[in-house]
Amino acid sequence: MLRVLGRSENADSVVDQILVSVGTAIVEARLRPGDDLNSVELARTFRSSRTPVREALLTLEREGLVEIAAHRRPRVRRLSLDEVREIYELRATLYALVSQRIVENATESDLNRLRDIQRQQEQAATAGDVDRYFWLNVGFRNNEASIAGNTTVSRVLDSLGVRILQLRHLSLSAPDRLASSVIDHRRLLHAYEERDADLAAALSRSILRRGLAAIEHSGWTGRP
Repeated sequence: MLRVLGRSENADSVVDQILVSVGTAIVEARLRPGDDLNSVELARTFRSSRTPVREALLTLEREGLVEIAAHRRPRVRRLSLDEVREIYELRATLYALVSQRIVENATESDLNRLRDIQRQQEQAATAGDVDRYFWLNVGFRNNEASIAGNTTVSRVLDSLGVRILQLRHLSLSAPDRLASSVIDHRRLLHAYEERDADLAAALSRSILRRGLAAIEHSGWTGRP
């Protein structure tokens, strides 16, 4: 979670502990859109003043996971389905570009990184471990963006990705989604190995479309 939020993974401050706890609970749907975030209760839980709680929640607000309104408790941000569709449309376009760049730029060492994550994803899928599979999938996508070598695209994807992490988790929680996701990523990795840029781009777009379809079929409304 700290890496996803662009913070040092070695940090161990109270702010980072709160970020990990609240952010992960939102992503894994233990906190739902519209749920209140009680600053006093969080301060008590982490045995801190309200200052680090406020800093953590402000960070989550900047990343689009929390909304803070005047004279109201902070709460988990809602995303409308139309907003989700727009974000997925943009992500599909950007990841198609990322996949093309991977075909052009990836070294054998880069591909080995993706192969290793894919092996772990397959193990998590076999075990039916949605949470582990999800975070490995986040790592797969982050590594793709890094290998592609376009820092501007990476920054845009990071800004979009954090906002819909909980939606990506929801998508992978749908029945049979882990199995189909494993197959999709196996085919994508094969396209990288074969240096087929057009196929890799098409597969990336298809993976994003499948993810959006799973959200749409889940009945997501953005409301609690």
